[in-house]
Amino acid sequence: MKLRNSIVLLFSPLFVSFLFSFSAAQILPGSSLSTSNLNQTWDSPNNTFSAGFIQLGSSYAAAVYYSGGVPVWIAGGSLMLVDAGGSFHFSSNGTLQLLNASGSVIWDSNTSDLGVTSAALDDSGNLVLRNGTGASVWSTFQNPTDTIVPNQNFTANQVLKSGLYSFRLLNSGNITLTWNDSIIYWNEGLNSSVRSNLTSPVLGLQPIGIMVISDFTFTSPTIKAYSSDYAEGSDILRFLKLDMDGNLRIYSSALRSGTATMRWAAMADQCQVYGYCGNMGICSYNESNSNPICGCPSENFEPVDVNDSRKGCKRKVEVGNCPGSATMLEMDHSMFLTYQPQITTQVFSVGISACRLNCLVSSSCVASTSLSDGTGLCYLKTPEFVSGYQNPALPSTSYVKVCGPVQPYNSPDLQIGGNRKSSMRVWVVCVVVLATLLGLIALEGGLWWWCCRNSPRFSTLSAQYALLEYASGAPVQFSYKDLHRTTKGFKEKLGAGGFGAVYKGVLANKTVVAVKRLEGIEQGEKQFRMEVATISSTHHLNLVRLIGFCSEGRHRLLVYEFMKNGSLDNFLFSAEEQSAKFLNWQQRFNIAIGTARGITYLHEECRDCIVHCDIKPENILLDENYNAKVSDFGLAKLVNPKEHRSITLKSVRGTRGYLAPEWLANLPITSKSDVYSYGMVLLEIVSGRRNFEVSEGTDRKKFTVWAYEELEKGNVNAIIDKQLGEEDVNMEQVKRAIQVSFWCIQEQPSQRPMIGRVVQMLEGILEIEKPPAPKVLTEVSINGTSINMSSNASNVSTFAASASAATPSSFSSFQTTGVSPLPSGRNFDKPSSSFLAPSEPK
Repeated sequence: MKLRNSIVLLFSPLFVSFLFSFSAAQILPGSSLSTSNLNQTWDSPNNTFSAGFIQLGSSYAAAVYYSGGVPVWIAGGSLMLVDAGGSFHFSSNGTLQLLNASGSVIWDSNTSDLGVTSAALDDSGNLVLRNGTGASVWSTFQNPTDTIVPNQNFTANQVLKSGLYSFRLLNSGNITLTWNDSIIYWNEGLNSSVRSNLTSPVLGLQPIGIMVISDFTFTSPTIKAYSSDYAEGSDILRFLKLDMDGNLRIYSSALRSGTATMRWAAMADQCQVYGYCGNMGICSYNESNSNPICGCPSENFEPVDVNDSRKGCKRKVEVGNCPGSATMLEMDHSMFLTYQPQITTQVFSVGISACRLNCLVSSSCVASTSLSDGTGLCYLKTPEFVSGYQNPALPSTSYVKVCGPVQPYNSPDLQIGGNRKSSMRVWVVCVVVLATLLGLIALEGGLWWWCCRNSPRFSTLSAQYALLEYASGAPVQFSYKDLHRTTKGFKEKLGAGGFGAVYKGVLANKTVVAVKRLEGIEQGEKQFRMEVATISSTHHLNLVRLIGFCSEGRHRLLVYEFMKNGSLDNFLFSAEEQSAKFLNWQQRFNIAIGTARGITYLHEECRDCIVHCDIKPENILLDENYNAKVSDFGLAKLVNPKEHRSITLKSVRGTRGYLAPEWLANLPITSKSDVYSYGMVLLEIVSGRRNFEVSEGTDRKKFTVWAYEELEKGNVNAIIDKQLGEEDVNMEQVKRAIQVSFWCIQEQPSQRPMIGRVVQMLEGILEIEKPPAPKVLTEVSINGTSINMSSNASNVSTFAASASAATPSSFSSFQTTGVSPLPSGRNFDKPSSSFLAPSEPK
């Protein structure tokens, strides 16, 4: 009950208003802002937020904006703009007014009869009007436009508006996106485990980037979305905004940067937003640009506005004015979006021909869509509004009623009489000549290949071309037959992992390679090639280089440079204590730093951050000089997202001790998850023992817990690998590595350092503070979210002791029973020891 009352108080508008009222500077009646002086503003006490004019093109908007110029509230909404000479006035009668250059009021807060005596902008970004008693009678938080910021409560009687689009929280707890206040094209409900009889639901965005819904009936808020950078960085404002394109997004803006970066979107496919391309507009994508483009169905149409493709299309000749009969334009792989309430009256179960003809003969139908997904459904569209979407993956065909003849794009102009016949003869001649030339070239090439394909000279030439392609940095494309011959039928197996087995091979140019046969890859040809191109363009001294690939039918293979000394685990955990399997301390330390540098490149130096998801000794390879090279990076993106988590768990079947706690808690995986895995590997490099090892030598405790206790006692020698013996070991480096490893394996991702700082700490550039003790997973607390595991303490201890032998089903007992974000305002970026105290294993 105390927890519930605390949460309700936290989201209470009166509480938030009281919390910030003491720190807000007063704005007196009669104060005014003008477009002629953009530096004139009303500022919050700490200058984090300001109220003033911002320039949007040639016009101006009166806004509350975050330091740097990112608006979070606009007077009258994003379309309420004024020209030069406009003003924003706090009049003596207590109302806020937006005036144009002529002095006419174009927006008013309508508070002239509420006894307003003062205004203030507080440090949360809330512009508040108060009466003589100091009570709030109007505020920007209570009257949002298109944005919600932290500490702002969004209730069921409020709405975000942006052009024709609106965002609402329903009394049922659902959140919706609506077009023109009529078509709901996105509707997200609460989880089935949440009670639906809500009293007064409230939506809020926590400062760390978590969108939640709270209610008096909830024991803790329900999480709806995470920003991709949640709980990272400092002086970052995260805000929820309904954009003009109809999509709801979470953005991040660094203090005084003036820019905002998108971190989450409600609709991953922008073309699914109803009306995005206007009436009769068709939304699609092209290969060169990931942004949606708007076009018309055919040359029977023309844009409403040639300068703005999103305003839709219109027929060049209306159907009612057809000089002949109307006909149906066919559009493959396209559909006309149909959401509630349209779907209840315009859906039929008929065949594709009937779907076309029913629309053609109906005077009220302008277009139809026939689904080819086995349902046989047909949607008929009335003249009110038609929103189209075209994508090669869509299993549907659409028809649009037009005046004949149909004129698809890129078709030659229709001609009549002799000109038409002459044109046809020219085309026939061109086609015949071209086909003959191509046939002769194909025949000559085929004969040459048949005669020379087994020639040693030909093989040498092919190898030279492959070398040139490899030297250029582009991945070489191999056929499955080539790789089958290269590996002698996949005979010599080097190892196996979660993504597939690896075999040794020798190319035609005598280059030794490692060939990985990928398993569980669901991507199509195009997406697989794009990911391969990304991996092959990632070059670093401490990353294994990709030489080439094979994508042939269901065969997906990757060809890597061969690492002579194999993987790190063979040296750390080999049962045979041979000199060939021994690494001295300096080699180990160089491997630790080299691995961290490779991961740093993936996280911080690539154009897009690449999260490895599977850092472990088996994926750290050693070349002939014992230089560390990280392998298998980028492969996580090749796995079907629905299978990603389970495949990754399988990929560490014998070494689950490297999984960060957020994997078990089913929370978003970030670059900090790799840092956790690296910390476990670093401790193993020092100790030569698996991090989950439990033995008499560790007092039957998990090795990480025992090692921390020995570090506390100053007994570093007990942690060091016994194989190092009496050799010259740099104890300062050893202690530094152990301390860094414990910082890396903190349960809170925000407590773990960035991998770039790990390199600096290992090199001695940064001073290392004492790390908090590691915890046993009786409870996982991630970025303010506390997850209680259903297993009891003894089960958790057993899990820690036998992780190496567990199967994927072993994780099924770790289910989340509740989510309870920590109160706003906790510093998630500095190491802290104020989290849950570690529990001792039984």
